[in-house]
Amino acid sequence: MKTLRIPDWPDSERPRERLLAGERGGTGAGQLADAEVLAVLLGHGARGLSAVELARILLERFGGIRGTLNASVAELCEITGIGPAKAAALLAARECGARYVRERLRPGVTIGSPGDSREFLLTSLRDRPHEVFCCLFLDNRHRVLAFDELFRGTIDAAAVYPREIVKQALARNAAAVILAHNHPSGVAEPSQSDQLITRRIRDALELVDIRLLDHFVIGDNQCVSLASRGML
Repeated sequence: MKTLRIPDWPDSERPRERLLAGERGGTGAGQLADAEVLAVLLGHGARGLSAVELARILLERFGGIRGTLNASVAELCEITGIGPAKAAALLAARECGARYVRERLRPGVTIGSPGDSREFLLTSLRDRPHEVFCCLFLDNRHRVLAFDELFRGTIDAAAVYPREIVKQALARNAAAVILAHNHPSGVAEPSQSDQLITRRIRDALELVDIRLLDHFVIGDNQCVSLASRGML
């Protein structure tokens, strides 16, 4: 049986038209299923497949929206109907999402609570394949000065040097620092080495009158605050 092309569907069933109608009606894109959202990004399907059917194949292959957007160009292009143009559109969508989140902690924004930085850090670090160690530098009113990735390690470790953090904090004229690193294993539970390096960094920063506010450990959809655990 020949697949009915999306342009031949009724307007009320076409993903793009439903999205636009939802925006006009105040319901937005949230009414669309995952496959429909991906279909809008893909633009069109492939031979014998509508864009929605192609999107469903992607979701099944990669385990959902997150897996699809985290897939490499090579992995995406293994799917029949996905070429460099569609793969580039998906990668661009992922980058747009990341930049959207990063703007929440752009320079000048005030960090008022752990929740202000938690979502940003979780989104920024949870999908990294290797361990990275980052610092969020703040002024004396807890306004963001910069977010810097200072160290990058192997799959299970990162070499972290407190003196480099102090050096960068002074260069940024920071009054306070929030640390964050990811566990590629997906388990966000702080290790003994995490606690040890946190205390070493805290002590080094105290020597130059800079406060360590927190250290977040990022896992798969988990974000653990050492300050909330009484580990600072």
